[in-house]
Amino acid sequence: MTEVLRTPEEAFSGLPDYPFEPNYFEWNGIRMHYLDEGAGKPVVLFHGEPTWSFLYRKVIPPLVDAGYRCIAPDYVGLGKSDKPVDDAFYTFDMHTESVTALLTSLELTEATVVGQDWGGPIGLRFAVEHPEIVTRLVVLNTGLFSGHGSMSESWMAFRDWVERTPDLPVDLLMSRSEAHPWGADVLAAYGAPFPSVDHKAGIRRFPLMVPLQANHPGAAEMLGVREQLASWEKPAYVLFSTGDPIFSTRTGERLADLIPGAGPLDTINDAAHFLQEDRGEEVGRRIAAWLQSLE
Repeated sequence: MTEVLRTPEEAFSGLPDYPFEPNYFEWNGIRMHYLDEGAGKPVVLFHGEPTWSFLYRKVIPPLVDAGYRCIAPDYVGLGKSDKPVDDAFYTFDMHTESVTALLTSLELTEATVVGQDWGGPIGLRFAVEHPEIVTRLVVLNTGLFSGHGSMSESWMAFRDWVERTPDLPVDLLMSRSEAHPWGADVLAAYGAPFPSVDHKAGIRRFPLMVPLQANHPGAAEMLGVREQLASWEKPAYVLFSTGDPIFSTRTGERLADLIPGAGPLDTINDAAHFLQEDRGEEVGRRIAAWLQSLE
């Protein structure tokens, strides 16, 4: 087993607007953290990278107020979860396996999966592999990469930079995603889980996990998720921000067209890639209203 680090709890003191009680689950000797707020039908919130459950702190209250139970895991290597130091430990399969173990331990039924950024591939894979648990999907600013086609030059430049930069500056990365200034305390909160370069293996790996060829690890699995989504007849809601330079609204339209249970793409303005940070309360209200429309 690789060496595993745990971010000291004092690193998380004074987080802005994050009053939630921690919950923990042990998977293969690794402690995973998750939020579990409210009561009612469960809504599982899958984050991307380099974020963690802090990203959903504005989304959760409107959902809880509307009568839903919000569960937000921190992936292995991110947030308050333990952090194996071996970069090679981090794979699409590992993340799926670990969150699946956590979520199945909660014995959920009639769950809604919400996924953004890497929370799309991980959350949607969980959903299509566990239709007995998941009955609704919410897709936010994400995509599925099966190694077909090519990535943009700007994304490849970012990938190359990550590969050359083991001590990734998380606050700088997040600041480049601001639709408007979030404040130094918020940027510091995103960097809080990663007090040293050794804590950053998990976030370093995510860009390198995107398959560039059809025979790369994860490509076949993401293609399988896409194929299963093409027959997803249960309700789905696709909501993209209009200011995301990574996942355009055209990507959202293609996902909405792919999923039979989805309606037309819905959009939200004045938000970039991390719409949960730019317009979190509105995202929470939109999801709550959509869920209530199905009752």
